[in-house]
Parts: sequence; C-alpha cells; structure tokens
Amino acid sequence: MNISQLVTDLASRKFKPIYLLHGEESYYIDKISDYLEKNVLTDAERGFNQTTFYGKDADVMSVLNSAKQFPMMSEYQLVLVKEAQEMKWGKEEEDKKYADPLLSYLENPLQSTVLVFCYKYGKFDKRKKTYKAISKHGIVFESAEIYLDKVPAWAEDYCREKGYKIHSKAAAIVGEYLGNDLSKVANELDKLMLNIPKGSEITSEQVQDNIGISKDYNVFELQAALARRDVLKANQIINYFTANPKSNPVPLVLGALNTYFTKVLKYHYATDKSQSGLARELGVSPYFVKDYELAGRNFDKMKIFKVISYLREWDVKSKGVDAGNTEAGELMKEMIFKIIH
Repeated sequence: MNISQLVTDLASRKFKPIYLLHGEESYYIDKISDYLEKNVLTDAERGFNQTTFYGKDADVMSVLNSAKQFPMMSEYQLVLVKEAQEMKWGKEEEDKKYADPLLSYLENPLQSTVLVFCYKYGKFDKRKKTYKAISKHGIVFESAEIYLDKVPAWAEDYCREKGYKIHSKAAAIVGEYLGNDLSKVANELDKLMLNIPKGSEITSEQVQDNIGISKDYNVFELQAALARRDVLKANQIINYFTANPKSNPVPLVLGALNTYFTKVLKYHYATDKSQSGLARELGVSPYFVKDYELAGRNFDKMKIFKVISYLREWDVKSKGVDAGNTEAGELMKEMIFKIIH
C-alpha cells in the first residue's frame, strides 16, 4: 500500500488489526506510528487501552498477551512495538516456542486490537510466514529510501503542505547538504519555518544561514565556477573547503561533482533540448537548466568522460591509495586544475 492510500484510510478510521511498517527510510514509519498513537484512541481511552513496547526490551509472548486483551470502554485497543527490528521474533522452523504463537495470532488477529510493528532501517524478510500472514490479514507498508535527486522535490512538497514555498535553489541546497534522511530534512525545515512568516518563500540564503553553509563558498558555487572555467573562483572555494573540512567533506564534494558532470553528459545526449525537456531528462528544476547549458558549451563529451575519470582518481587518492603524503587540500587543487584544463 502506498502512503497516500494509507493516510486516507487512517483519516477515515479504517483501521486494520495489524500493521507492519518497515523499510530503510524511518521518516514515514515514525509519521504513521505517531498518527496511530494520536488518533486510534481518545485521551480518555488511552490510559486503559494503549501499550507500547520497545523491541530491545520486548518479547513476543508479552506483545501477544497484550494484543489478545479486549478493549475497556473503547472500540479499539492499541499495541505499539517500536524498534521492532530489535525484537526476538523467533525462527519459524527452529524456535517454535516463539514462532508458533506469533504466527497463530497473525493468522487470526483480534479485530478490536490495532497491533503496530515499527521495523526500521531495513526490510522485513518477505519469505517469512509472519510477513505473509500480516499481508493477508493486515497492512504492510514499506518506507523505501528516497533517491538523492528526488529530495529537492520532496522538500518543495513538504514546504507546500506546511503553507510555505521554497525556492528551487534552496530546495537543491537542502538535498545536497542534508542528504536523503527525510527526518533530518524535515527537522531542519521545521526549525527554519519557526522564523519565517507562513505563506512566504524560503530562500537559498535562509537555508544556507540555517544549515551553516557559506553563501559564497559552497559546492553549488564550485559547480558554477567550473561550468564557467573560472580558475580563480574555483581555487578560492577549494581554499575555503580546505580550511573548513567539516562543513565541506571530500565525500560530499566528490559526490556532488560526480552527479553534476554526469548530468552535463546527459545534457549532450538529450534529444529534447527545450528547457522543460532538459529539466525532465536531467531530473533538475527548470531554474538550473541554464547552468547545465553553460557547462555543456564549455565541456564537450570527451572532456566530460575525462572529468569523471579524474573524479574517480580523486576518490581513490582521498582514501589514501597512491596519494603518498599529499594533503586533501592539495588533491582537491590538483583535480580542479585537471578539470578546468
């Protein structure tokens, strides 16, 4: 089931007796779990009808004993198992003491109980009988890890839902510097919104100030300098990176440049060179298309293949292979020289 359908069903109070929330991305697992915790029961009902377990300290039999109880003066009772990936589920073939009672309940769950398993940072084994039983009698929701290039669009949607707008460049900065941990992205945007009037647009400057990124010396400005083949500006930025390694670690810079030049290569092979066509092909906001057009004019296909090769070389050397005693800053300068020349 996808998130939209699940949210619609929950809002309509169409509760199922079992929920398995699993996957690499914890954000939606937490959001769904929090919603159930706040909305299945009223404040008056919660005291007698809600039980929360934490996987590390829980055992299957205790969870089942709670799940089998009938609600008191309420339509439902809620049993939450948080961090369920740390619970001892039992081996279905070997440990019947644990597996059989659990499987028996999952195949015939109490309809007045809402049993929720929050299984984070990984996928539940779909081959298991427990998984198949939950799929048949309840809801399985997989919270898949979002691709990095989808984070800016996600940030735009998140801000829109909160009553804000966010500039395309600001959304791109969020994705580049915060990565694809949606909980972290949402938390930083929430903090930023506390100081911005509702309905206004979040700018790149506000994002940079909030996250602690230099306005003039960041990976986006480095990409722009390289696209222009601006040696002076590129070296100024690299010098800043060298002096502030925690704010601009080599893996982040490398990853950003590799993604950037891969998209410049895609630009050369794109059949539709219109702004909307390129934005779709490159997976970027139309706002950034002009930057790729400039880079495409200054770097032909053969040069880009060389640049990507240089970046791989930089990656290897940054890990200490064939780098001798060369400092990280000197490696960066060497790579920038090769890219521009």
